Amino acid sequence: MRHQILIIGGGSAGISVAARLRRRDPSLSVAVIEPSEVHYYQPYWTLVGAGIVPKEASVRLESSVMPRGVTWIRDRVERIEPDANAVVLSSGQRVEYEQLVVAPGLRIDWEKVKGLKETLGKNGVCSIYDYQQAEKTWEMIRTFQGGHAIFTAPATPIKCGGAPQKIMFLAEETFVQQGIKHNSQVSFYTGGGVIFGVKVYADALQKVADRKDLDYKFKHDLHEIRPESREAVFCKTTDAGLEEVVVKYDLLHVVPPMSAPAFVQESPLALQEGPLKGWMAVDHTTLQSTTHPNVFGLGDVIGTPNAKTGAAIRKQAPTVVTNLLAARQHLTMTGAYDGYGSCPLVTGRGKLILAEFNYKNEATPSFPFDQAKERYDMYLLKRHGLPFLYWNLMLKGLA
Repeated sequence: MRHQILIIGGGSAGISVAARLRRRDPSLSVAVIEPSEVHYYQPYWTLVGAGIVPKEASVRLESSVMPRGVTWIRDRVERIEPDANAVVLSSGQRVEYEQLVVAPGLRIDWEKVKGLKETLGKNGVCSIYDYQQAEKTWEMIRTFQGGHAIFTAPATPIKCGGAPQKIMFLAEETFVQQGIKHNSQVSFYTGGGVIFGVKVYADALQKVADRKDLDYKFKHDLHEIRPESREAVFCKTTDAGLEEVVVKYDLLHVVPPMSAPAFVQESPLALQEGPLKGWMAVDHTTLQSTTHPNVFGLGDVIGTPNAKTGAAIRKQAPTVVTNLLAARQHLTMTGAYDGYGSCPLVTGRGKLILAEFNYKNEATPSFPFDQAKERYDMYLLKRHGLPFLYWNLMLKGLA
């Protein structure tokens, strides 16, 4: 097979780019490689884990979001050969292209936390980073009888960096409502070094943490779970090196490490060194590959210092389409991405801090009010407005 434009990934990034390309030039031969039959709106999984929405509200058939006129290749990528302008599929089929868009998302490395895969969904261990497990998370939160509830975040980049704290805030609120907060300790163990990367929102979150009496432990990276003794084992980074810390838990919400898919890490398109080694190397502004001019990347897979969120993709997609089409005609690329990201930080039912920021970790608010304050209208935006925007505008190339 051969296509003018080949897109790896039928998630929010791939579908948004495909839809925009079809609107800009319907004559183009565009194909999307995506093995999954279903498409998830993953921002809902935090609310699923808090019992606010059913998991079924987050899923639709992939066929319902695939743009008309786009060829859907239902297979997995085995290897990218950018020097040969080709992608090899798991079926052995080879697909050639003139231009390639790499948007497969990231890989959730459940197996990198010893004991996690075996005990996930039982023994008090849960996670909202999976369609089925999000529902089980609510079951564990709802039936929690008190004790030590630990919520973790890894040291690696992750999708929706605010989600680990959001589910903790909602769980703590549930404990209060059920009258068990007085005999519960709620802790956040993170491999990172700060509560949030943008100071104005970090200050706001600190006030929430203080109000809820939450215990934060920084530079603690979960690396093992011992379900028999209900112990979580962390690697703590200190000035003297790494130190093992063992903590008892009664409820353990895990956000595992994440990485770029293997076929990206093993390709010439990946960064070969530095803290983002293995993620796709792109120009931070144009999103063009730094090694292969006919390749572009966007979404969670790229090695750029911005939040891996759907809001980032909404700004990246038009940049990629504008620059890809300009490159086809040997014109100057005018699309520019400034690192915009947004994190709707749910701090409770009916409460939300809307964090918006750029590469420089500067606040870039969209509304004429203080977005660092908890607001009910912003919660409604998260609960109803953003899903409508996603399904009806973003995936259709209209927003």
